[in-house]
Amino acid sequence: MSTETRAPDNARLLPAQSSRTTPPTALRLRLGRLGVPDRLPPGVRRGVVRVWVLLCLMPLLLLLARQTVRLPQEISLPVLYGVVVLAGSTAMLYVAYTRYDDPAERELRSRPGPDEDFPALPEHPRVSFLLAVHDEADRIEDCVRSMTSGDHPDTQVIVVDDCSTDGTTEILRRLARELDVTVVELARNVGKKHALVEACARADGDVLVFTDSDCVLAPDAVGRCVTALVRHPELGAVSGHCRALNAGSSLLARVQDTWYEGQFRIAKAAEASFGSVTCVSGPLAAFRRDAVYNYLPAWAEDRFMGAPFRFATDRQLTGYVLGQYWRGRDLKRAHHDSPFVAGHDYPERRWRVGYVRSAHVWTEVPAGWRPFLKQQIRWKKSFVRNLFFTGSFMWRRGPGPAALYYGHALWVAAAPVMAVRHLLWAPLSGLGTLTLLYLAGVVLKGCVWGLAYRADHPGDVRWRYRPLMSLLSSTVLAWLLPYSLLTVRRGVWSRGTR
Repeated sequence: MSTETRAPDNARLLPAQSSRTTPPTALRLRLGRLGVPDRLPPGVRRGVVRVWVLLCLMPLLLLLARQTVRLPQEISLPVLYGVVVLAGSTAMLYVAYTRYDDPAERELRSRPGPDEDFPALPEHPRVSFLLAVHDEADRIEDCVRSMTSGDHPDTQVIVVDDCSTDGTTEILRRLARELDVTVVELARNVGKKHALVEACARADGDVLVFTDSDCVLAPDAVGRCVTALVRHPELGAVSGHCRALNAGSSLLARVQDTWYEGQFRIAKAAEASFGSVTCVSGPLAAFRRDAVYNYLPAWAEDRFMGAPFRFATDRQLTGYVLGQYWRGRDLKRAHHDSPFVAGHDYPERRWRVGYVRSAHVWTEVPAGWRPFLKQQIRWKKSFVRNLFFTGSFMWRRGPGPAALYYGHALWVAAAPVMAVRHLLWAPLSGLGTLTLLYLAGVVLKGCVWGLAYRADHPGDVRWRYRPLMSLLSSTVLAWLLPYSLLTVRRGVWSRGTR
């Protein structure tokens, strides 16, 4: 049972009430700033960029060559791990800065062959902008106002209130009377995934866009994602670019802000260069309807290790787009009686998944340690669950996507082992120097990512916080993986950031 509140037909579209929804010019990096003019022919320009990036990476390449030459003389797990991490980081930086193109701003250089069929979207597709919310009275108004203030002309906004009890319902009712938004009030709490599927059942857009209740979007964010999908019919989904909304609230929040920048600008850009972004992140996730609609019941009813998997897991929904060519028919067969499948059976395709760097969204990150650790545990559980799904087919998508995906999985799996060896075993064995070398390597990697941040944002001193995130990941977060594995069946929907 649910009730709906619809805005009057003449509802006024209000501008966002906060300057935070305007993307800073500093975030709109163009290679002209790096001395590579846009007016150069594309081929020449790309060649110049490759040379420039190689020169910047030269210290890492020389260090990698030195360690590789010495590897046969001192072969050991820690040395091998260090070489692999250094090589992987260097390769990811090179790919991200030389192969990535923003699909909203220019045509991608790697496009489907003539044997691949991807139906074109309308020039101006209808967008259904969807949000599920539970007890977010402090944040929900800013989020909904930014959703209704976008520049895409044909947008349907649906907000599902998953049985809130803190005043969120009253705020949404007021906004529904003022803005062009449909509010669906559920009679009982069903969890975020089921609430979003409830929104999808009412959505009639060609493009389904999701956001989180603690986010604020730039006015052009959704429009840029839609532009990318229209220009590139092979893209089944795209992710926006996310930063911290409350970066000034604490040191921990500032550290997360610089980490978010790198995870999107470098990690997602590298994956996007192969058309295989593995997580279309919740703050701004845009899907073609025909790429994801049939798999919504599988997402809502997802089970893992014999129990319902309740997290909203952006990775899993992305996995259905990436892997439907190989797994889609079985998933639809298992839910053949669902209206999402029975209503229209879309063909399984080898969709690509991209990343739109110019589509900006800000999310409120945990400012305190307790909510931060809870969030990290949720993410690790989602990663573990998704590994058993996406990991079963990622090798089929080519060597580049496979190397990025399985390489990251091995790094995550090895992190607890390295932490035990270097932070417990080494000091107890009187090998304190080994611990110091390990921590020095961690800081070095963080400094490299920090310098990449500085190159993208000249004059922004926040790059100095990035090494702290590397230290935090290796000394604190690495221990969370075993705990997440042991408690993977336990989970509730909670978005607290304080």
